[in-house]
Amino acid sequence: MAASRRLLPVAGLVLGLVFLAGCRGLVSGGSPGPGPGSGIQLTVTSAGSGTGTVTSTPSGINCPTTCSANFASGTQVTLTATPGTSYTFNGWSGACSGTAGCTVTLTSAETATATFVATMQSINHIIFMMQENRSLDHYFGAMREYWAANGIPDQPFDGLPQFNNPSQPAATSPGCDPNFSEPFPPNDCQTSVNSPAVASFHMLSQCVENPSPSWNESHVDWNMNSPLSGTATMDGWVRTAGHDARTGNPIFNDINGIRAMGYYDATDLPYYYFMASKFGTSDRWFSPAMTRTQPNRMYLMAATSAGRAYPLPPIHLPNKTIFEALNDKPVSWRVYVTDDQNVPLGNGTELGMYTFASSHLDHFAPASQFLTDLTTGNLPSVVEIDPGFAAGLDEHAGVDPAAPSGRIQTGSAYVATLINALMKSPYWKDSVFVLTWDEGGGFYDHVPPTPMPSPDGIKPSTSIDLLPGDICTTTTGPTCDFVYTGYRVPLIVISPFSKKNYVSHTPADYTAILKLIETRFGLAPLTQRDAAQFDMSEFFDFANAPWMTPPTPPAQPDTMPCYMDHVP
Repeated sequence: MAASRRLLPVAGLVLGLVFLAGCRGLVSGGSPGPGPGSGIQLTVTSAGSGTGTVTSTPSGINCPTTCSANFASGTQVTLTATPGTSYTFNGWSGACSGTAGCTVTLTSAETATATFVATMQSINHIIFMMQENRSLDHYFGAMREYWAANGIPDQPFDGLPQFNNPSQPAATSPGCDPNFSEPFPPNDCQTSVNSPAVASFHMLSQCVENPSPSWNESHVDWNMNSPLSGTATMDGWVRTAGHDARTGNPIFNDINGIRAMGYYDATDLPYYYFMASKFGTSDRWFSPAMTRTQPNRMYLMAATSAGRAYPLPPIHLPNKTIFEALNDKPVSWRVYVTDDQNVPLGNGTELGMYTFASSHLDHFAPASQFLTDLTTGNLPSVVEIDPGFAAGLDEHAGVDPAAPSGRIQTGSAYVATLINALMKSPYWKDSVFVLTWDEGGGFYDHVPPTPMPSPDGIKPSTSIDLLPGDICTTTTGPTCDFVYTGYRVPLIVISPFSKKNYVSHTPADYTAILKLIETRFGLAPLTQRDAAQFDMSEFFDFANAPWMTPPTPPAQPDTMPCYMDHVP
């Protein structure tokens, strides 16, 4: 009896709870509320490379904080997707489809997935760096050999002909006629029926005497026997390199110009080959003008050389630069200078050729600060990293046989430290690093320059800086105006948004870097040249962001021999 009396109050409590629950059901129409453990569950997930929020009506879901909730059977739940800043909503899947609002009538558990993707506006930092004087065939001509050796899927890439099709012989250029011998001058490099065919070959030294990429030589490279012809025979490389060796002061060792046909491969430049294969590259990426470094770098700043074919004398150009356009917006920018022994730091840089630079010297910083700014949250929106001309880190071919410079492995190892630091930094998630070279350097390339609009209608002339007797001063031809690019140069586009193992075949010159900046930040083009370029968006997969977790590249060795007293 005692035990039974103890159980009676418990049984009464249970009956009371059942009764009260029934009363609540009658008051609310018999439907349970959206609480844990009651009703039907609706779950929201997100996908894609972007971020955003999803909320519900009736309330209950506010994802990513609360991504599931229970609702009464038969409830119509409307989900609203709101993309995060610089992202876009790409559509629903699962319980809903399309890009409009999502309304689900719940009769059983459902899941709806909202896809948010990145856009060009998701790129918040554009970093570009331009190394020195290397053609595409000279650096990346053996790319398909590297792919085959490393299990990378093959695809079209117009490198050296012998690597495009292994059944083809190596590319050749006519050499210097051996009947023309010392002393130099007057015995220049000449070609004739006695000229040997000089085949492209693998360079064994990371140092090499400098061939000339200047105005006259670049036009002879185009067509050795008829530089003003509209037909590009692409056969003057050895002759111009031999001429430069024989007429220089001092006379170079490679008097026969053999060095122009040398190339490097992945055993020499493993870092570059790896990065170009993992990320994006191009086989139709050109320097802007058929001449040497300084005018081409003017195009990088102002999309024109203002008619100049040679280095600027000690004056400053008034042309509007990409950095002045950014400043006007305003968009933050900085130039990091590798040769930081220059005081002020703007001296010797591309931007230093313009009047704008002198009033904005506070925007220049040592390149070492780039590494610091990656970790302290101070990286600007647009960055140029100026190469190490004086420090020998720019990969320029040597200019003095007694003092080898431009060690390619030393330069590429330096570039690797910058890119690797970016990939390990918080800025990786929304950055692009564009690496290219300023012109071909007089090294062999088999693809002719391509037509491009004149930037501003200004033609090269003796009234600007062509010298009497220069090519195009007495007679003219199609390449006597700035309506052709220069020669092809290597390119690597590195970003979490970069397509994997992507090769662009779109003809462009590197004023496309300006077009990328202009498109992202809403700037007007500087000239007709950058206006004509693609905006580089074809390199990116914003929907999937393939490299949010970057790859681990190989170390770049610096162990190749360095000599310039013989070839190879």
